[in-house]
Amino acid sequence: MPKITSYPRTLRRVLVRHRIIRYFLVAFIAWNLIELHLILRRISEIDIIYRERPRRQERIYIAGVNWNNEIILRSHWSQAVRDLAWKLGPENVYISIYESGSYDNTKGALIDLDADLERLGVPRTIVLSHVTHENEMNAPPGDEGWIVTPQGKTEVRRIPFLSRARNLSLEPLYELAKQGITFDKILFLNDVVFTPNDIFELLDTNDGDYAAACSMDFSKPPHYYDTFALRDASGHEAVMSTWPFFRDSVSRHAMKSMSPVPVKSCWNGMVAMPAAPFMSETPLRFRGIPDSLAASHLEGSECCLIHADNPLTPQHGVYVNPLVRVGYSGPAYVAVNPIINWLSPRTILQGLWTNRLRRWSSSPWLKEKIVSNRVAQWAGLSDENREPGQFCIINEMQILHPWGWGHV
Repeated sequence: MPKITSYPRTLRRVLVRHRIIRYFLVAFIAWNLIELHLILRRISEIDIIYRERPRRQERIYIAGVNWNNEIILRSHWSQAVRDLAWKLGPENVYISIYESGSYDNTKGALIDLDADLERLGVPRTIVLSHVTHENEMNAPPGDEGWIVTPQGKTEVRRIPFLSRARNLSLEPLYELAKQGITFDKILFLNDVVFTPNDIFELLDTNDGDYAAACSMDFSKPPHYYDTFALRDASGHEAVMSTWPFFRDSVSRHAMKSMSPVPVKSCWNGMVAMPAAPFMSETPLRFRGIPDSLAASHLEGSECCLIHADNPLTPQHGVYVNPLVRVGYSGPAYVAVNPIINWLSPRTILQGLWTNRLRRWSSSPWLKEKIVSNRVAQWAGLSDENREPGQFCIINEMQILHPWGWGHV
């Protein structure tokens, strides 16, 4: 008898358990579908806003550093720069390009661009340097920008070298200021495929209120390219290289809504910044971390440190604009700028859950702790040892090679 009476109770428990599981599955599916619908609707709405937004009138200083990129210059970049200068108006733009000792015919491509800009009446400075990476490496070691590697060799550090090149692209800005010629924004251009409309959208990020506004760059979509400079609103590296990218909830939620994404640092192909900090009494400059800190097997991107040093960053913020997506080739640009939605339903759902699982199963604590311990040890050696851009620093040593750079 007890067995007969207990069977219905067991059955009821099983049925209740199954009912709970079904309710959970229905709720889970509904939650995913609602979130998917909201994201897709937001993407569609924001695309209409992007197309209809009017353009503000500003004076723009365009700065570019080119090295070994003749192919992209001739296929896309030079034409885009010409189109941009024409649409902005030659009277509202100045183009400064520093070519840093290329081995290919980048110089020839820039000479052709210079002739085209001359015909358009666009003011510009194009500097062609004959100092190659190999020349830099064979020069006698200077006071800064060199490091002794674990192998005992004195080598040229990559980041101070890049910083000098970027600062040289800004030299005409200071000469023009002496003549009373000033600019509202500086636009830094990497060797990417872009259109003038991409630039206009970038300049208008957050209604034009920012310390810096960055595009998103892709070499092999859907994976973004510039992992070195990008940090979320909490100063962490991205948790994944595909959408929605970020660990921090503020950055992640903004990316999901396709709004300007608050971050601590970005570069990612194209960057717009107010010109004022570069023209102040203590002008903003690109730099690397001190050689003495780099000796602890640490490095930080000049494109991240610039935001740590920028006095406008705390008040106006740094943003990634998810509506501006550039590529390092024509196919990469087309892949992230399709005629219809950039993100498919499958991509969205997969990205949301991959992001959740990675956030739940990993932590940046150990990587960041290694860096913070080394920085703290260095800071303790002298009261003058101070690094405001610790969030930019990673556990790497980077040196110049004849055809690029390498890890040590």
